[in-house]
Amino acid sequence: MKINRKQCLALIIDEQARLLPSIADNTQLLYNTGVLIQGLRILQVPMIITQQYTKGLGMSDPSIFLHAGTSEYMEKRTFSCLGDEAIARRIKKSGCSQIILCGIETHICVMQTALDLVREGYEVILVEDCAASRKPSDKRIALERMEKEGVTFASYESLLFELMETSLYPRFKEISALVK
Repeated sequence: MKINRKQCLALIIDEQARLLPSIADNTQLLYNTGVLIQGLRILQVPMIITQQYTKGLGMSDPSIFLHAGTSEYMEKRTFSCLGDEAIARRIKKSGCSQIILCGIETHICVMQTALDLVREGYEVILVEDCAASRKPSDKRIALERMEKEGVTFASYESLLFELMETSLYPRFKEISALVK
């Protein structure tokens, strides 16, 4: 599968400040996700930021909103983003066939979202270095399961360059500077 910028929508799943301290390699996760979001914004890939039960788990890390250039998020109580009717409608309304995923926790909300998206016929791309769990073993097991179900994996750098397709892309230098 070739990833096509014009067919992509990104889901930034539950990177909430209260959850992050217990997540393995959380500093690296936030850095990687920040680069990814900035690159997606430059490439004009639409994004949806989700939050799981904001009242109890708090807001996403402020850097997520800063990099996305928005304070908008969609609240959910289901683990899968597709379990929430408003989020599912917004994804469908986008008309995008390829969904980019990142967030926490890989083995819960990210995996359930990925599996539901695959079942609904979407091409799902998990940005592996922008997804994490509390325990690395949980992430590893989730990755194995998602791969068996047809989810494609990418790194944030490889994804951003694939979305540009060429060094002639008008904002190539901005993306290139992000990943250095």
